[in-house]
Amino acid sequence: MTRSPFVLAALSTQAVRGLQAVTVEPVRDRGDFDVAVVTDEDGARWVVRAPRTVAAGAALEAEVALLARLVPYVEAGVLPFAVPAPRGYARLPEGGRAVVHAALDGAPLELERLGPGPGLAADLGRVVAAIHELPVSVVADAGLPVYSADEYRDRRLAELDDAAATGHVPAMLLRRWEDALEDVALWKYQPVVVHGDLGPEQVLTSGTRVRTVTGWADARVADPADDLAWLLVAAPEDATDSILEAYRLRRTELADPHLEERALLAGELELVRWLLHGVRTGQDDVVADAIDMLHELEEAVEEGAGDS
Repeated sequence: MTRSPFVLAALSTQAVRGLQAVTVEPVRDRGDFDVAVVTDEDGARWVVRAPRTVAAGAALEAEVALLARLVPYVEAGVLPFAVPAPRGYARLPEGGRAVVHAALDGAPLELERLGPGPGLAADLGRVVAAIHELPVSVVADAGLPVYSADEYRDRRLAELDDAAATGHVPAMLLRRWEDALEDVALWKYQPVVVHGDLGPEQVLTSGTRVRTVTGWADARVADPADDLAWLLVAAPEDATDSILEAYRLRRTELADPHLEERALLAGELELVRWLLHGVRTGQDDVVADAIDMLHELEEAVEEGAGDS
């Protein structure tokens, strides 16, 4: 079900003792959550999230368990950024619960601001590396997925098979991705804790620093390339060297010669996931958008091959 901002504001007052909601603003969420920002009578801002589905409710509970395990790493300075710390919960009539946390500092990352050198791009590299340095038990103990390299490659292959069955993926891209996924040498890496959904809306910045990382529902132990993919694909080209250099310097053990190659592949395979999301949820506009992007990628790859 979908809840109005006013219902979310009411839930926030149930969740946090003494909170008096004055204003509320809806927030668009890419997942299956209703989200709003509530301002109280003292001017403090609160984020309230309520799951729309049973699956989203289960994911929220796992995320809450993970956040409780991340807070000590933030307090100790191991993670150089803040994470949401739940302050209260409100039971939902259909089951599950909404969670409320204080709004955190920072504005969504503007990728066009990234440039070479020791500024925000380098800080992003350090932030991603700090996440990947966390003990895998942090994720495992929260009940979130833990994959070996082979298991994760198998998942990617299964996704590609499902996408191929839709008939919407160009044959050239299917061959390109199958070849990469069947190259066993490419998939020899050490699985690490990954955020799993990094993007401008989850990375809040101020000046040249990352202040907050939100949206941990898709965290897992898997391929470190996943968290770098969006940056290598979308960041200005002159910033990616700074991101990768800072990332490598922050990692204590990194023997992964194919990391960048897999990151670029993961960026392309996001189109597969977007297509499957549209198909599985019956959203024709999402399917059409994914098809357009797949054909754009096909053209770009063909042009690149022609230039080489």
